[in-house]
Amino acid sequence: MKALICGVGGQDGAYLAQLLLAKGYEVWGTSRDAQVASFGNLQRLGLRGQVTTRSMAPKDFRSVVSVLMDCQPDEVYFLSAQSSVGLSFEQPAETLESITIGTLNLMEAVRLLRRPCRTYHASSSECFGHVGRVPAHEDTPFAPRSPYAVAKASAHWLVQNYREAYGLYVCNGILFNHESPLRPARFVTRKIVAAAARIAQGSPERLSLGRLDIVRDWGWAPEYVQAMWLMLQRDTPRDYVIATGEAHSLEQFVVAAFAGVGLDSRQHVDSDPSLFRPTDIAWSQGDASRAAAELGWRATCHMPEVVTRMLAAEMAAVAAS
Repeated sequence: MKALICGVGGQDGAYLAQLLLAKGYEVWGTSRDAQVASFGNLQRLGLRGQVTTRSMAPKDFRSVVSVLMDCQPDEVYFLSAQSSVGLSFEQPAETLESITIGTLNLMEAVRLLRRPCRTYHASSSECFGHVGRVPAHEDTPFAPRSPYAVAKASAHWLVQNYREAYGLYVCNGILFNHESPLRPARFVTRKIVAAAARIAQGSPERLSLGRLDIVRDWGWAPEYVQAMWLMLQRDTPRDYVIATGEAHSLEQFVVAAFAGVGLDSRQHVDSDPSLFRPTDIAWSQGDASRAAAELGWRATCHMPEVVTRMLAAEMAAVAAS
């Protein structure tokens, strides 16, 4: 089996490469410019030399077709495009183009390839918007509240359309928040544990965050890439919500991180209104019952353990520096 991971350098791409290599796959991966990309996450996992890398610009149709024809994959995992909700408010046009046009180009390229190929598309829990305290499932209506979520919703429907119109084996993974030590520093979870680790080592800084009352469903990224693979092993394609089913506030995440290094977060963390987003989701929680019933997938690592694992990695990195 040969797999192509578009966006192999990211958190999910690197963990997915690790999973597929362990299963005996030949793994190819793309970056916008593979010749200059560091692929730091692959290096961190000790996988850099085991993945064939190629340059691919999702917004350039010729680039997408060229890589698919070169690779001739059995499975494609589309994890590329802009991945930050916060950044999407600053770069809405780039966000919409990279996500929607990139997805459209991939769907068209797969269709024109005329070769049996199963494709996974990274949809997002952000598409649901604010649903109150009711966990979202696959039939929950979308109500996006950011340029990122609008783009992801459009891409999600494109995938469904190509599946219905052309009979492609394509599916959406509607993943809720999933974290790991490979998260980029700009993401709030990594920002929190990194600050806690530095302060525990004597840094005098204070951590400024936006709203602390937002509620999220946080899981462990290496478990979530297993769900991606499982989706492509079914006889027929279908969309799945992937989540822990548990909801915790950002303040609870902060308290857990600082308590993990013996500190009281109230003495080191501020909520800064200038960091609030124009719109934000107050409560986000998922219902992964379909994945449990049809894929046999269930989250085993929940928020407290996610914090513990991320913090351990961060403390080790601080100590080594």
